Amino acid sequence: MSRYELTVEKDACDGIFACLTRDPRFVEGADGLATIDPDADPIYDCDGDVVDTAERVVATFDDDRIDEARQAAAACPTDAIAVREVNE
Repeated sequence: MSRYELTVEKDACDGIFACLTRDPRFVEGADGLATIDPDADPIYDCDGDVVDTAERVVATFDDDRIDEARQAAAACPTDAIAVREVNE
C-alpha cells in the first residue's frame, strides 16, 4: 500500500468534475468546486485525513487506490489536482 496526498487547488478548479467519474472520493463541494470526501465512495470503506481551506483541499490516504487518484488528476483539464506519494 502507498501513503499519498491528493491536493485540489481551488483557484485552478473550474467545477468541470471530470475527476468525479475517475475516483468517487471526489465530490462537488458547497462552493461548487471539487472536494474530497472519503465517505462518498459507495464501494470501499475509505479512511483519509482531509483538510479543506479557502485555497485548497488536501487529503492523505494510506491504501492501494493511488491509481484512481492519478486518473482523476489526469482527467482534470485545468490541472487543479496533484497526487504525490508521501514518505514517512
